[in-house]
Amino acid sequence: MKDLKYLTAFSIPLAAIIGLTLRGNWTFFTPVFAFVLIPILEIILPVQTANLDEEEALSKSKNKLFNLMLYLNLPLVFGIVGWFLWSLTQTIYTTSEMAGLIFSVGIVVGSNGINVAHELGHRKLQWEKTLGKLLLMPSLYMHFYVEHNYGHHLHAATPEDPASAKYNQSVYSFWITSMFRQYVSAWKIQKNLLKRQNLSFISIKNDMLWYVLFQLGYLVLIFILLGFTATWVAVVIGFVGALLLETINYIEHYGLSRKKKESGRYERVSEIHSWNSNHVLGRMMLYELTRHSDHHYKAHKKYQLLDYHDSSPQMPFGYPTSMVLSLLPPLWFSIMNKRIPEEMKP
Repeated sequence: MKDLKYLTAFSIPLAAIIGLTLRGNWTFFTPVFAFVLIPILEIILPVQTANLDEEEALSKSKNKLFNLMLYLNLPLVFGIVGWFLWSLTQTIYTTSEMAGLIFSVGIVVGSNGINVAHELGHRKLQWEKTLGKLLLMPSLYMHFYVEHNYGHHLHAATPEDPASAKYNQSVYSFWITSMFRQYVSAWKIQKNLLKRQNLSFISIKNDMLWYVLFQLGYLVLIFILLGFTATWVAVVIGFVGALLLETINYIEHYGLSRKKKESGRYERVSEIHSWNSNHVLGRMMLYELTRHSDHHYKAHKKYQLLDYHDSSPQMPFGYPTSMVLSLLPPLWFSIMNKRIPEEMKP
């Protein structure tokens, strides 16, 4: 029964469904639930630092339930996005209701779309990677697969990485630099991959080109079936989901840096180059994304097997709470800067 704790991740889509069903002030239930109620509960509930023993890890690595809980997010995310966009042709929403539902569905796209896509994107089976790429489509962020897997994991916690926030950089500045630089980086990586295989830009293996076509096709299909309003709402939903991702990117590596060796190369990524959080609620809701230190240490490790390392820098709060704090830069800096190891500070 303990394995079912990750069903907590479905509480965000459930909150969005409540908003879609009840309307009125309930349309804001998802952001209130995710960024007010969850942070309060994270402060109240204890942290859990225990790791699995060898026998438990072996058992959980073979348990298909953990995979199934990921796969269920595909129909759930597309179902909620589709339901909301379709409802725009049937229902007249107030401006307040529209804003609440856009934020709510955008949060679902970020938490149960992009976050699960991140997990599946690291899998070895090609069809699981494909599911991950599909989950990136509603956020219009399919380039994340290329940049994250071939760029971020190589350059994390260095100036070369667009998705690693610098010391004293605000989250608002980071949103702009990370979004722009990651997209440019993804195209550079793609061009290099094609060059290594002696392939031209117009190639069936140019994934970035396919992503552009798929995302344009997604929006064109929405326009044909549901009209202009649904199309621009779909774009804004994707933007909200992307901002959620970038806020998580911001807190995951904020201020941490890898040393450059005499050879000019950086030291190897280890468990000390990502912020870790053992706050139990955030761990369950985000499929252990908060044990990010171990994820960068062993990128192909499945979420249910991730470990806690004493040497990892520890966040004083869970990821949902930290995301809220990051929106207040002076408060964020006062809490986090003193936790950054002195040798990593500029």
